[in-house]
Amino acid sequence: MLTLSPRLPSLLLIDVPLNPDLQAKLGRLAAQQGRASEALVVEAVERMVSYHEWFLREVDKGLAAADRGELVDHGEVRKMIDERYPG
Repeated sequence: MLTLSPRLPSLLLIDVPLNPDLQAKLGRLAAQQGRASEALVVEAVERMVSYHEWFLREVDKGLAAADRGELVDHGEVRKMIDERYPG
């Protein structure tokens, strides 16, 4: 459920159901870091949103490169993978 914060109307409050195991993990992590659980949740959401924005930008760049005919040969990709992950 989305609601506006009565104290800070510029903030949106979201009720997120967490299973008991995840609640416990979040509580332990917050206690270890001396932070509020809510702060950890906000940080996690910020990271996820930032990652997905970056990922979509990179996909768009790749599609634009492909449209321009800038493709990498399968053998070159195989070589890059083998160099990065030998064995």
